[in-house]
Amino acid sequence: MSSIQDIRRAIARRVVTTASGQWIRAVGYSEFDLLEGRHPTRWDLDQAAPDNPVRLNHRSGHACVLNSRALELVGISDSTLEPPGATILRDLTSGAPNGVLLEMDGFLDGKIPAPTRVELNSSVRTASQKLTSLGITAIQDATPSNSISRWETFVSLKSECLLSQRMTFMIGFEYVPEMLWSGLGFGAGDPSIRLGAAKVMVTDSGGGLHPDAVELRKIVHELHQQGFQVAIHAVESRAVSAAAEAIRLVNTLDSTVPESNLRHRIEHCSESPPEVLEQVASSGAIVVTQPGFVYSSGRRYMVEVSASDQPWLYRVGALRNSGVRVSFGSDAPVIDPNPMLGIYSAVNRKSKDGNIVAAEEAVGIHDALDAYTIGSAFAGHLESQLGVIRSGHLADLVLLDRDITATNPAELAETQVTHTIIGGSSVWNVEAN
Repeated sequence: MSSIQDIRRAIARRVVTTASGQWIRAVGYSEFDLLEGRHPTRWDLDQAAPDNPVRLNHRSGHACVLNSRALELVGISDSTLEPPGATILRDLTSGAPNGVLLEMDGFLDGKIPAPTRVELNSSVRTASQKLTSLGITAIQDATPSNSISRWETFVSLKSECLLSQRMTFMIGFEYVPEMLWSGLGFGAGDPSIRLGAAKVMVTDSGGGLHPDAVELRKIVHELHQQGFQVAIHAVESRAVSAAAEAIRLVNTLDSTVPESNLRHRIEHCSESPPEVLEQVASSGAIVVTQPGFVYSSGRRYMVEVSASDQPWLYRVGALRNSGVRVSFGSDAPVIDPNPMLGIYSAVNRKSKDGNIVAAEEAVGIHDALDAYTIGSAFAGHLESQLGVIRSGHLADLVLLDRDITATNPAELAETQVTHTIIGGSSVWNVEAN
């Protein structure tokens, strides 16, 4: 969608095949890339669907837009107070909610009907096929609201062969006691699906960190004591700093669970000025980052991030040079899951529009491959099974249409997968598709 008008038209088409009063869900808009340069509002969506509640999710997953019918159904009115760390954007004249909600997923959870099992099965099958076509053999679901019921859903999806990829399921940290009570601890499961890190979200919004640094240290310490690897979502430099400090404290002050057995992680580490990078390096944290954001959002960074801060975005070279173990992922569906776009970005530091972001953070092709393979396996405690082609490891293999170690770096993004093999079985090949 390139404009709000495009969005309205797409929703209007869906209205034709949707019963009055039934929810319509859409995902993936970015206000920066829309012709109008702004978020759609409730009134924009009302024009397309006056009688259907609509939820339109932002590409980042940190914002959404509800139309008037949807706001009414979830209980948001002029007098609704925002939860801590969340924001309800309002009309500047009337003060009424304009439909744009920031960091409100917790508030909305359970208020909007989930997809039916038939819809879920179909969507998961489609997503899995897309991922196999990109050579992706293993994934992690890092949703911070993941609970034991969602674990059970994924176990069912795997047992029904709807999801080809091996899966590591992160658990929302608030649900760890429930998981432990059920007898499932960190690493439970099998090579097909296993329980991974406890996910903790740290956001820098509304003038402060949520949770604040003190509460974050308490959360990380408790999870560490419970034997869980911790994966801390941290984008802004203040959040990265707080995450690094929390991990440093449990790694250095608490010897009851050896740090090498847990490998606490910082997810994203998007902004790392020199003093913050030093904190990360001394913390013992693994950094799981996404160079593909340079490819997808480079133009936006050039416009919205000050020139003095641009060198600190999605740093890879400096982290590696500081001794930090780095793993790559995509953060899909926020950006394209294609690993070749991430590898292209890590090596060239170029956006799809040709903008160069922090060129000095580029790494060589072998380093980028390492971060996507053995680096990711190590971050997930799977290096004894995945990440390299070796006797005794699982036979998850990908064939490409070229030798990317000998390819012109400028052409890396054009690389295509010809075969994807999981556990020795071919799950995708270009000739059959």
